[in-house]
Amino acid sequence: MSSHLLDVPADVVVLDQLVEKTLSNGMIVEVYLVKLSHQYEAALFVEGHYKPGPPLPRPLDTPTATAAYWMGVRPKAGLSQEEGDEILAAVNVQNKLHHCNFIDKWGVLDN
Repeated sequence: MSSHLLDVPADVVVLDQLVEKTLSNGMIVEVYLVKLSHQYEAALFVEGHYKPGPPLPRPLDTPTATAAYWMGVRPKAGLSQEEGDEILAAVNVQNKLHHCNFIDKWGVLDN
């Protein structure tokens, strides 16, 4: 299923596709459930290429009818309320099921 994905970090195991959508510019965006050594996260792929960013969808400051969450960095991908909720639920269920203590350190500077 995930054999077409590129630039996947060595410490990431791709498990299941959670969301696939075509953006208004025609680019295909996919969000996968992934496993790291200590927790489950969501990972964004644009046109099959891994894009770094937060491990879970982030709420938009000003949501619209079509976008309530975002993921990724350059480019950011907008997600609907339903898509974001589906991703959050899938990641949270896996972490709870496997007794993983989810820690979101994305964007936090290490001192």
